[in-house]
Amino acid sequence: MFDESKYRSFDENFSLAGKSAIVTGASNGIGEAIAKMFIRKGASLVGFDRNPSAVLEDYAGEHGVGFIQVTGDLTVKEDIQNVVRTALDAYGKIDVLVNCAGVGILEKLEEFTDRVWDMTMAVNLTGSTRMALAVGETMKENGGGSIINIASQAGIVALEGHLAYGTAKAGIIQMTKQLTLEWAQYGIRVNAISPAVIMTDMGRMNWENEKGEAFKKIIPARRFGYPEEVAACCVFLASDASQLINGANLVLDGGFTIS
Repeated sequence: MFDESKYRSFDENFSLAGKSAIVTGASNGIGEAIAKMFIRKGASLVGFDRNPSAVLEDYAGEHGVGFIQVTGDLTVKEDIQNVVRTALDAYGKIDVLVNCAGVGILEKLEEFTDRVWDMTMAVNLTGSTRMALAVGETMKENGGGSIINIASQAGIVALEGHLAYGTAKAGIIQMTKQLTLEWAQYGIRVNAISPAVIMTDMGRMNWENEKGEAFKKIIPARRFGYPEEVAACCVFLASDASQLINGANLVLDGGFTIS
């Protein structure tokens, strides 16, 4: 008999207590904001990045949740296998994956280089796909989970200088749909989030200038976003409150892509 109560009795505070998660790119920027909010919401966390975090371990300790730091390269299959194995050994299951790690090197068409194209595809698309596939196989065995892929508005509309980056992020959005189609039957939800300019340290460096002021004038909300706003969307998609959302691409752009 179908039990609808499990879908209607979720924690309205969007708690992640009792859930275990992997966040890639957790050591800085948007990834760090996501990791911190997951910690505040009670998730046991594995942070995966090329460089160790100077703050997350202490931060998790202050909030009384588990945290493991794994350094590695998203383009190396063995490193992906290692972080998945580490999470399973520590927590027994993986409830949530946030694919946040990425590179964003922009270049005009006339300046196109194989180096930028290959690196962008290897990290942003191939690495994220391999991570999703590896974690998804464990979710199939454990009754489901939530995979959240950080894409971009550049995967929806064309932006100058974004050939490699935009193409990779468009691939992330399509990958999200493909995984949903084949894995929803196992209780696995796969969704994407597509932010516009987010004011991380790098975002401020690139956009707190005349170019940024001009860009904001064509955004209906007249502003850029902040890492905590992306993190909050991740918390919702990781929580049981979003169980009917699958294959979606949540666009955080202040209305920029509406036309």
